[in-house]
Amino acid sequence: MLRGIKLTDEDVLLELTDKHLNIGLRGVPVGTCRTSFVTPTEGVHYCGYPIRELASFEPEDIVYLLMNKELPNASQSQEIRKDLASRAKIPGDLASVLSTLPKFGHPMDWLSVGIHTLGMFETTDDWKEDALNLIARMPRLMGLIFRIREGRDSNIPEDDTSLSLVDRFINTLGLENVDKGVMKRVISTYLVLHMDHGGGNLSTFTGKAVASGKATVYSSIAGAMNALSGPLHGRANQSCLEFVLKIGTSDTDEVEAFVRAELDAGRPIFGFGHAVLRVEDPRATVQFELGEEICPNDENFKIIRTLRDVAPRVLGENPKISNPNANVDIASGALLHHVGLTDPTYYTTFFGWARVAGIGAQIVDERSVFRGGKGVPIYRPKYFAEQQTLRHIE
Repeated sequence: MLRGIKLTDEDVLLELTDKHLNIGLRGVPVGTCRTSFVTPTEGVHYCGYPIRELASFEPEDIVYLLMNKELPNASQSQEIRKDLASRAKIPGDLASVLSTLPKFGHPMDWLSVGIHTLGMFETTDDWKEDALNLIARMPRLMGLIFRIREGRDSNIPEDDTSLSLVDRFINTLGLENVDKGVMKRVISTYLVLHMDHGGGNLSTFTGKAVASGKATVYSSIAGAMNALSGPLHGRANQSCLEFVLKIGTSDTDEVEAFVRAELDAGRPIFGFGHAVLRVEDPRATVQFELGEEICPNDENFKIIRTLRDVAPRVLGENPKISNPNANVDIASGALLHHVGLTDPTYYTTFFGWARVAGIGAQIVDERSVFRGGKGVPIYRPKYFAEQQTLRHIE
């Protein structure tokens, strides 16, 4: 049995016992976070603002908020755009590096390699400078990953750094027969909704832990992307759209029969539930509202609209499920699919693109702000040896 250890501040009193071992540190406080927090009724807040109030902002303004802990005024909003534009040019031939990667590799692996490559091209060893440089270069990296994996690596347009972050991605992506204005709205909203989510989610914690050993921002965020790529974390949004496509109908009775059959088979119902929230995720609500505006008759959107009604009712029959409501993943895939991004294997890369800003801001805080600027020490949680008989070599 562990000896009780009390950790206290104004809000926390936790006695650690052996029940806290081997549970993935769930609920065990390890630090503070200045960029965001999550409440059971309003979901994620960025620097104190509920996410619903921020959903219509441009991504550049939320980057400013996460880095500076306040929303920009009109002058500051223009300045962050100019600043990111000045950092956007990639100091090396990224396309040639990406073209050597196996086309069958998952896009998240490409994203990790791409971020590492950007770090090898240039690292300033200034935490904030490198974080902002990476944020500025992500749209080009994302567009190149799409084009090169898909064999569209000829006639790639120049990166017009005068454009917004999302417009630069759309310009590099170069898809034809799509409504670029609607695509921009969907991607901009997606990025804002996904930029941060507290300090203890797997990818954020991983990125900060890697940075605590004084690895570069690029190595740290590449590590965070690797953590994000798993099916229990970021890749859930890919699984959710695949789940929707598998349903294939918006008929209420058929959707309910499908959900019950999945539960009977012991398979997950993607897009529902949340570790902290006890209501529908406000990020899901925002995306449903956007979908009702731009694509109410899209077949996949009609399916998730039906799921939004059916799944919580069916899941709510299980008293062990504390939150059967829709989460952020339920709608994002349907919206991305609607605007022409139809391959769900790419969806987690958008999650990663968004989270670079939040993780980057948290790394900057932990490395150069906390403890009077000394930074958080290297992460080294305590592990206890299992009870074993002592042995000696005869």
